[in-house]
This record gives sequence, C-alpha cells and structure tokens, in this order.
Amino acid sequence: MRCEVVAVGTELLLGQIVDTNSSWIGEHLAMAGINSHFQTKVGDNPERIESALRLALDRSDAVVVCGGLGPTQDDITRDIIARVMGVELELDDTIAERISTMFTSRGREMPANNYRQAEVPVGARTMDQQPGTAPGLVCPVGDKVIYAVPGVPFEMKQMVEGTVIPDLMARAGESAVIGSRTLRTWGQSESGLSEMLAERITQLDDVGNPTIAFLASGIEGLKVRITAKADTDDELQGILAAEEEHLRGIIGHLVFGVDDETMESVVLDLLRTQGKTLALAESVTGGLMAGRLTAVPGASDVFRGSVVAYASEVKFDMLGVDEGPVITEATAIQMAEGAARVLGADVGIGVTGVAGPTEAEGQAVGSVHFAISIDGETVPGFLQLPFGREQIRQFSVISILGELRRRLL
Repeated sequence: MRCEVVAVGTELLLGQIVDTNSSWIGEHLAMAGINSHFQTKVGDNPERIESALRLALDRSDAVVVCGGLGPTQDDITRDIIARVMGVELELDDTIAERISTMFTSRGREMPANNYRQAEVPVGARTMDQQPGTAPGLVCPVGDKVIYAVPGVPFEMKQMVEGTVIPDLMARAGESAVIGSRTLRTWGQSESGLSEMLAERITQLDDVGNPTIAFLASGIEGLKVRITAKADTDDELQGILAAEEEHLRGIIGHLVFGVDDETMESVVLDLLRTQGKTLALAESVTGGLMAGRLTAVPGASDVFRGSVVAYASEVKFDMLGVDEGPVITEATAIQMAEGAARVLGADVGIGVTGVAGPTEAEGQAVGSVHFAISIDGETVPGFLQLPFGREQIRQFSVISILGELRRRLL
C-alpha cells in the first residue's frame, strides 16, 4: 500500500505557514506500516491541484489531500476531487444541519457560504470525526482512494487517526498491531548517537522488526524511536520493551525520558520523589525556565517560584549578589543560593550570561554561567553556545535542567 500527501494552500508555498501537517501525516503513515514516497505542496489553483492529484493517483494507491475545505472561494479542494472522480457535488443535508447547529450553539447565524462545506462528491462518504465545520471525505477513484482532510491541525489529526489510518490498513489487508516507543535523549549529537548505535542498527536492518529511527528535535533533544509490528498488543509491547532495554544498555546515560516526557516533567518528578522543592534566579533566560516548568500540570507542589533578576540591581538587592560584574561564576553561585534562601527551597538554580547580539563584560555571545545548589551544596557550571539569541536562551534552559537531573540522580 502506497500513500502520498498533497498539501493545498498558496500560503504554504509563500512560506507564510509552515507545513507541519505533511510531516505529521508522514510520520503516522510510517508508524502504520504504510509506504509514503512523495509529498507535494500546491497552491490554490484548480489546474495545478488537479494535476497534483492525478499524478499522485498515478503513482500511489491512496492520497491524503490536506487543506482547501473551508467555506471561501479559494477553498476548492472538494470541487477538484469531484472533477478527478468525474462526478458532481451534492449537498449532504446531514452535514449541512451539523454545521448549522455548530453556529446556533454558539449564538451565531451561519453564513450562507458555509453550505459549501456540506457539498460532497457523488459516491464519496464523509468521515465520522468532524470537530470543525469542514467534514473529511473518503473519495473512491476506481480502485484507489483520496482522503480529504482540513488544514486545521487538530481537526486533521482526529480524522487521520480515526478514519484515514484504519481505512488504509483495512485496504492493505493489514491485521497486525503496529506501535512505537520513543526514547528522548540529551547530551549527544545526532552523528555521535548514530555512531554509538551503528552496530545495533545494522543488526535490526537484517531482522526487520523492530526498527529504530532518529528524530532531531532541537531544544527537545534527540529522539530515538523504536517501531515494531506484532500480532497482538501484548506481543508488541514485549518487543518494544525488550528493544528499549537493549538500547538503554548502550545509551542509557543519555536517555532522560520516554514518549511524551519532557526534561522539565522528569526533573519535577525527581524532585517530587525526593521531597525537594525548587527555586530559580534567572537573568539571561528571562523566565523561560520557569515558564517551561509551570507548563507541567502539578508543578506547584514542587516549584516555589523564580526571581527574574534581569537588572543588576535586582541581583544585588534581592538575591544578595556582590556588587560588580554580573556575568560570572560567582554571580551564578550567589544567585542560586539567593533563590533557595529567598523562596525557601531545597534546590536553587542561578543563571546569568550573554544572549547577544553583542558581547558583554568582555564575554562572548553564548557564554552562560549557571549554578545548582542542593541542600546547601552549590556546584557551578558553564556553557558556550554557538547560536542566536533565542536559541541560546532555550538551549540554556534544557541544558541546565539536564544537569539538575544528573545531580538529582
């Protein structure tokens, strides 16, 4: 079974919107064992959309077309699909009523042009999932099929998971269970990680099941995804668990979490388990570390707060930092100890540095001093980051939280 993705929208070609939908769909097709060899972006032009769909159908068994299902004049995906099918559009009264109800339930009157979204190519069926006003479509074209889903990500994801993937697997005669587990790592480059796992990758290439793949995720680190296929879910989980154990034997010191765990959620869990509380004093990161921590539900039982000591006077007056240069190891130490003292925490982190665009106090852009104080024992650290301003701030946060994790362990 081969399936490709066609993303519709001139804004994608102009770079006004980044096409994350195609990558997400591609990832989930791969996880379901569906081959996907091509992805295409095409603007809101009838002839070019038709050409893209016909080419996709010519070389693949199925096509997922994403976008162009709205109510406006440039939303023409359903019209072009009908043209490719060689049929007319007809109003689906059930869908029209469903859309109308969405408006009335919000105390609004439905504009007449929303009826366009209830038009369905003859012979097509709508998807059960409809979180928005645009219905998804399953459109047979001979022995092949076009799936039309909205461009709104949360709507598209529900339809792909609820209808597209199950339908594709049924068409492929696939009864096996396919799943994955992702090991999240920090502290090694992609090439370095690949080198560490080279022998295991070769072994798995010969076996074919499970497989592993690398996903570089910027400030979230590197992900090692294990994908396996089995006859039952229990068997699948057994394969994934065995491979995770094998990989941890090779790169275990780099693994900080699994699947949806983040560095901040892992750190908070460790603090909670050890009965410790955390306080921050942030300068160069400007509250980013606190923001990531407080985005985790339940953080309040561990995280005491953060002093965003951006001005030097705040460092001196609130945290007890000695007056003088503030981008120093000594300042980071005093900030960490001051945060723990002022906010009444067992663990304090202090961070100061140069995010740019120019150097400061004779230190290069990307110089970051930090310190971690745990139960009164303070250890300093230093980062030299080769990035731009925002990346320096973001990489500082995960690097320092990673060091806190290491110390807590």
